[in-house]
Amino acid sequence: MSAQPTPVTIESVLELIRVQIEKSDQEYARRREEDAQEAARRQEKIDAQFEKTTQVIEKTAQTIEATNIKIGALDNKVGDMVEKLVGEGNLVDQFRELGHKVKIHSQKRVFGKRGTADSSEIDLFLEDGDVSILVEVKTTLKKDDVLTHLERMEKYRRFVDADGSNGKHFIGAVAGTVIAENVIDFAHEKGLYVIIQSARAVEILSQPEGFVAKKW
Repeated sequence: MSAQPTPVTIESVLELIRVQIEKSDQEYARRREEDAQEAARRQEKIDAQFEKTTQVIEKTAQTIEATNIKIGALDNKVGDMVEKLVGEGNLVDQFRELGHKVKIHSQKRVFGKRGTADSSEIDLFLEDGDVSILVEVKTTLKKDDVLTHLERMEKYRRFVDADGSNGKHFIGAVAGTVIAENVIDFAHEKGLYVIIQSARAVEILSQPEGFVAKKW
């Protein structure tokens, strides 16, 4: 004879429901635990990234501060060089010997609207009637500095023309404590005077044969 099926009772149905509810509760608890662990892992990553970002920001701030200090020191050094050029170096007298009747001079002359491509600054500006001399001063003068000064001369020419100051002409000069021979030659080729400054003297270097100071 075959086994008789277990009769369905209210108790057995309730037990089945209880077991299913218990399984559902366990699954829900397991998922909540997994979600909590995943959230904790994500928070750890966020905290680690935040810490890393904070360190980068702090390092960047330190770099900016150090750079500003260096720039400030460099500005001071260039300022000291300019003072020596026109003071101890008798640069004005040397230009007068070359036929430029310099009357007055000024430092750090800014022209154009600040922050625009047409704005720039002239380290030393020597006034000679209708002709002025614009001097760029560097500790170590490089070819790129010469090119930049040539661009500055063009900018200043446009600035003066736009200002309506017709009849003025400008010549350029570059100065440095360290200048390679090829840079000196390049500057002379471009019609710029070259000034070298050592601890003991300031000298406008002799111009090559055929040199003519370019006028803007």
